[in-house]
Amino acid sequence: MANLREIRNRIASIKSTGKITRAMEMVAAAKLRKAQAAMDNARPYSEMLSKMLKYLLTGVEREEYPLLAIRPVKMVEMIVVAGDKGLCGAFNSNVFKEVAKQISFLKNNGSGYRLSVVGRRTRDILKRQGHELRYSLVDVSRSMQYSQVQDMAKDIIDDYVSGLIDEVLIISNRFVSISTQAVKSVKLLPIEASVENMVTESGQGSASSFIFEPSEGVILNKLLPKYVENGIYLSMLESRASEEAARMMAMQNATSNTKELTSDLTLQYNKARQASITIELIDIVSGAAAITS
Repeated sequence: MANLREIRNRIASIKSTGKITRAMEMVAAAKLRKAQAAMDNARPYSEMLSKMLKYLLTGVEREEYPLLAIRPVKMVEMIVVAGDKGLCGAFNSNVFKEVAKQISFLKNNGSGYRLSVVGRRTRDILKRQGHELRYSLVDVSRSMQYSQVQDMAKDIIDDYVSGLIDEVLIISNRFVSISTQAVKSVKLLPIEASVENMVTESGQGSASSFIFEPSEGVILNKLLPKYVENGIYLSMLESRASEEAARMMAMQNATSNTKELTSDLTLQYNKARQASITIELIDIVSGAAAITS
């Protein structure tokens, strides 16, 4: 009977876990809808800004603008964007694998690196791995403010312009679909918008044929920092949507597993109960036979 009691307790415990994972799945689904809407609303602006810069930068003298200048890579700033929490499958671990891969590549090429991170989980794990973090943003999934992105972008732009860093990479999950999130490493600085093929195909002219008002310098000095800010902001939005999608799928799988475990344990319980009843019947029949004999 003790065995039956243990099985009953396990079934009750697993059912309770299933209720929790189901609730977490529903919460993640609600958060995903909001995060996906914010991401979808931001994408048209990002795409138009990128397209505008691609046309304007064709024919521009890159050396005149610090954010366009390409120089030998001695120090790389990596902006690592992941989650504030766990329970989202391989969402965070895939980002850390890409970080390790990039660090190994930079070391093999004799380049240094610095880390700026977005996400509490990201900060804690990279610190635990012994990395020194230069800049960190946490709890942005709950209250993401564009002003936070502006502060981070300004800090990175200032270091790039002053020559402290020579390249900036963003490592984050990109939202492909609810069931698919892909980790990508994207170069943010120097800005390499070159679209000779797109210009010839569309028939539009280069920057030399544009009339700038007020001037080329004023416009690009406004647009280029905005491009950097937007790149970080969109990465954070996509990462947040990817995190909630990954968590929803992980909790969905966990709920499905609890149902399978409950079914298996129920079958095991019924078999044990049937065996116990059979033993009791045998004892009764044997005792009755002994009395009559």
